[in-house]
Amino acid sequence: MSIESLPKARPVADSEWRGRPLRRREFLTRMLLSSAVARTALAGTPALAAPANRLQAGEARIDITPPLGITMGGFHYPPTDPRLITGIRARSAARALVLRAVRDRAAIISFDMLNISRAAARRVRERAGRATGIPTRCVHVCATHTHSMPSIAFNRQWGDQHPEYFAEVERKIVEVVRLAQADLAPADLAVGRSRTVDANFNRTASPVKTDADFTQGSSDDDRWLDTSLHVLHFERAAPKRNLLWYHFSAHPVCFNDRLAGPDWPGLVEELAAGQGLPAPSFLQGHIGDVNPGKGDPWLGRAEDTAPAVLRAVREALQSATRVNVRDIRVATGDFPLPLDLALFRDQIARYRSDPSKCTGGEWVDAAFAKDWHDTFAAKWNFKQSHLPSALTAMRLGDVGLVFHGAELYSFYGLAIRRDSPLPHTLVIGYADGYVGYLPDPNAYRHGEYAAVVVPKILNFPPFTPTAARELAAGAVRLLRKVAS
Repeated sequence: MSIESLPKARPVADSEWRGRPLRRREFLTRMLLSSAVARTALAGTPALAAPANRLQAGEARIDITPPLGITMGGFHYPPTDPRLITGIRARSAARALVLRAVRDRAAIISFDMLNISRAAARRVRERAGRATGIPTRCVHVCATHTHSMPSIAFNRQWGDQHPEYFAEVERKIVEVVRLAQADLAPADLAVGRSRTVDANFNRTASPVKTDADFTQGSSDDDRWLDTSLHVLHFERAAPKRNLLWYHFSAHPVCFNDRLAGPDWPGLVEELAAGQGLPAPSFLQGHIGDVNPGKGDPWLGRAEDTAPAVLRAVREALQSATRVNVRDIRVATGDFPLPLDLALFRDQIARYRSDPSKCTGGEWVDAAFAKDWHDTFAAKWNFKQSHLPSALTAMRLGDVGLVFHGAELYSFYGLAIRRDSPLPHTLVIGYADGYVGYLPDPNAYRHGEYAAVVVPKILNFPPFTPTAARELAAGAVRLLRKVAS
């Protein structure tokens, strides 16, 4: 099947948006197509005007492919059978985008990793700030959430810690920000959007409503799917190359073997290179209830998902419009996520009353439950009723960027975009730390994995059923602040 035979992604007007195994070589060969328009549009622009207050953009990337023999995160493996890396499917990278507008500067890092802890993110942001002079509050570290890489955060039975490799990754992230700053050049920003077809699906319910149906009256009583894809295209004068970043919502879970790599976003990059496009850098969206593909198989296939995503990238580029960026506005802080301590006490009491009953389901297995109780739950300070989580809104002209550390259900990303005062809003997850899933109240009501298992994996008490609503409202408040 060629890319041209896939369903066509559809550009969406602003008014509509605001209202509511083939062998690898064979596969890549068959996926390549003529892309003269894209090549012309995305080559270095011959000449650009350069007023003193114009936007500047720079980019760099650095290899962070892990060594063999360490564990990957993302899937459950008991301690007796860790998911050790035995080979490399594709190289992994950290990418940095540095922006400057007059005296304002910011850095956005996308790197192929399951997640990053709050402490590690803080170290990286501070070190990058010291190395470049960019304010720490304007440096954002975003994991792609690939399930074929390690995790720089604690994950009980979902991936071990590897301090030496993590230290090397942190050092490389700081270096890639420095290199991106050295690449700064005048740039024009264009933002585009399209809707994907068969690139993602809601893995928790069927049928579901999509972003096409999302209105002011929509609620989290329903399950949703955001099919939208956004591009940020930075056009720079030759000999500088143009830069391409895209935002989309789909779990990178196509591979659950022991080969490391970026998952489907890596194949998007390979296909883009064959079409003469700039290397696309990926920013993850709201995927707590979303997998790649169209639902069969449940984990998706990279060879199906990647061309569907790339088609949407090209359609979004064709519909992209220029954005005037005079400054970079940032509002940030720690958002206090409310913890459900009553439920937490109940979980502890149930375990203590009969550990023999805590051997499956929300307890995973007996060893998991015992470790959760003995090393974490029994030591919790119940005076702590909230979990701090970094939350930031950034404004680039008419574009708003929200950075948060959660695995949001689709509704809440859509709600933030709907209620944003800015015409274009990208809601970026797994940023500046990781707090796990923030699902809807129904997930707590039905005892879903996202609500009652994942907090145990991460060593957090469960959140209240309305925590996601509160985070979404907090994000909108920050967007209004930078928009005013």
